[in-house]
Amino acid sequence: MKIKSILYAAAMAVIMASCNGPAGELVGATKPTQWKEANPYGMVFIKKGSFMMGENTQSAIFHQPDNIFMTTVDAFWMDETEITNNEYKQFVNWVRDSMAYTLLVDAGMTDYAIQPKNGEFDEENYRINWRKKIPWNSKEEEVQEALEPMFYSDGGLQTIKLHYRYSWMNYDQAALLQNKYDVSKGKYPAGATARVDTFWVDEQGWIQDSTITRPLREPKDLITRKIISVYPDTMVWLRDFQYAYNDPMLRGYFSFAGYTEYPVVGVTWEQAHAFCDWRTQLFEGNTKVSSHIYRLPTEAEWEYAARGGRKMAMYPWGGNYARDGKGCFLANFKPYRGAYNDDTGTMTMKVAQFRPNDFGLFDMAGNVAEWTATAYVSTANTYVSDVNPNFQYMARKDDPNALKQKVIRGGSWKDISYYLQCGVRSSEYQYESRAYIGFRCVRSYIGD
Repeated sequence: MKIKSILYAAAMAVIMASCNGPAGELVGATKPTQWKEANPYGMVFIKKGSFMMGENTQSAIFHQPDNIFMTTVDAFWMDETEITNNEYKQFVNWVRDSMAYTLLVDAGMTDYAIQPKNGEFDEENYRINWRKKIPWNSKEEEVQEALEPMFYSDGGLQTIKLHYRYSWMNYDQAALLQNKYDVSKGKYPAGATARVDTFWVDEQGWIQDSTITRPLREPKDLITRKIISVYPDTMVWLRDFQYAYNDPMLRGYFSFAGYTEYPVVGVTWEQAHAFCDWRTQLFEGNTKVSSHIYRLPTEAEWEYAARGGRKMAMYPWGGNYARDGKGCFLANFKPYRGAYNDDTGTMTMKVAQFRPNDFGLFDMAGNVAEWTATAYVSTANTYVSDVNPNFQYMARKDDPNALKQKVIRGGSWKDISYYLQCGVRSSEYQYESRAYIGFRCVRSYIGD
């Protein structure tokens, strides 16, 4: 009996030690650990803080500036520069390669997919074998026929067919009062519906979409599955600037090696949104560490980051002028009519050519303006929250254009200095691409 008691006590001691607490007590699901989030590559940590959001001077358009108010934002990570052509090209190449792998597998070459350990190969659900190289230059007729849909008859890649497919949860629909989940009954209310977009590719290879309203019975009914073409619109260099010889930019800005470290342009808000989703999937597919998603910054996050910790800074560098004490310009913008080169840049420039702000962020003013996640409403700052303020709306296909405007910030190479101010906002339609609008990503910080 004594031996049994000793063994029992020893077993209980092991259990208590392994659980880091007494058995039968509330000790938590996992053992508490001292954990610190690793710095995401190419990103800068922006500490939480408060600031006065809004313009510091009289508006150049209206007599009175927008409402200025004190607000607080949580900590987050932000790209130290705008997304470059080189970085966006990684996204484009991934889409191109995934399309090629899919065509090869669909043609019966299943060695380009990871083979299941047990059971037969599933043609509908499989994982791509990224380690196996794509035979772009293969002379085999079977391979050429499989990859033929990707190319024109002259051998050029059909960039318009580079489609990225992804999905998101329409939380705005889930948050509607009439759609509130009834926990006592374990279901959504009778008559609950979700208004979402649906996408498909027609027989000619064109992306089609429409808005539908469907019964809300389970969470998956809130999901929008989107298909979007990812290649930048290089025609913006001609479309945005008529009666100008910008043909060299049209032909080479995204493809020539000399523009590798220039900010990507010709990208819509929708394409930038898709890039963030891809970046999240890329990270999650190569790490076991859970983290927040990559996304576009809210308008408040962008302005707070641009100010660099200076609550009343007019420009990211902290001063009230676009020149330093020696008379040198501090950003790439339009100093004078026709004199674009006075700041050393005629159009876009390589990123990080001017000094960073106090947070270590480059080009928060000038070079290219930047998309934010925030939907544009001229009076939004009169009713948004004073903690992490944001007015976000995922416009549907059948929504009016007025609901498809997004806030852009920072000013660009073709703008006057007024638009470089931290508190100045402007807008563009989410489906439009411009030769002067780019973007950068953020990721919420885990913890306080």
